[in-house]
Amino acid sequence: MQMSGLYWARRIGGLVAGWAAASVVIFLLVRVVPGDPARLLLKNPTPEKIAAIRERLGLDRSLPVQYVLFMKNVLGRGSFGESIVTGRDVKEDLRQMWPATLRLAVVAMVLATGAGVVLGVLGAQYAGRWPDLVASAISLVGVSVPVFWLGLVAIWVFVLRLGWATMTDNIWLPAAVLATIPMAFVARVTRAAVGEALQQDFVRTARAKGMAETMVVYRHALAAALPQVVSMSGMEFAQLLGGAVLTETVFGWPGMGRYVAGAVLARDYAAVQGALLVLVAMVMVVNLAVDLLHHLLDPRLRR
Repeated sequence: MQMSGLYWARRIGGLVAGWAAASVVIFLLVRVVPGDPARLLLKNPTPEKIAAIRERLGLDRSLPVQYVLFMKNVLGRGSFGESIVTGRDVKEDLRQMWPATLRLAVVAMVLATGAGVVLGVLGAQYAGRWPDLVASAISLVGVSVPVFWLGLVAIWVFVLRLGWATMTDNIWLPAAVLATIPMAFVARVTRAAVGEALQQDFVRTARAKGMAETMVVYRHALAAALPQVVSMSGMEFAQLLGGAVLTETVFGWPGMGRYVAGAVLARDYAAVQGALLVLVAMVMVVNLAVDLLHHLLDPRLRR
């Protein structure tokens, strides 16, 4: 129990340190992007107007001072600053945007996990035969085709040709596109884990007792592979939270990915920094939750 407490204390401490390091990296990377927010805000920029805006935004100060003031607002007041695009506190913008991103990621992960587990189990159960070849081909396509291209094709087929509902009203289309890459990884991990479990003694014993093959595969082999499948699904879900920029932009989905893309183009430092810090925190929390769930599912880790 003491070792377990020490382990989780280290994990949480590592997350805090990682988030702090990410804040420095994000702060510096945002300022490496070419372009001056003060100039972009002005239709007819003059040196006097540019200087006034830079002073209002705090850009006339040194980088260390800017970073200290930014983190002071974040940790002290829970504020990421004012967006130069919307004119609102970034916190209020994110409060409106993040539920859409979370909803899209959850639906996409449900689709990815369901399809990935089915493909992986079929591949393991019929290793070397045509179901395995079909499942492997689908996984290869899912991990190889660029999401933005697949999104454009999906829009052309299902929206323009078949006349489905508008893209922002239909979550299933962007979720299905977003699910392709995690589906491929879940399928590969499931195939390997279930295939390994099918070679174990407890599976041979179940077969020797006359248990139906479907029960052997799903009740025993898949149950033994569950910790690895859950870990991969959790890691891919964390990636979806931070990697939905292209999908949200292509489909016009009103989430954090689209918000970040627009903020980068406008050189909206406060919006980019706030959104990325929130996304990093969400990814870290999901990873911690997956780690905890893995410990609960795998008795070897509990011991």
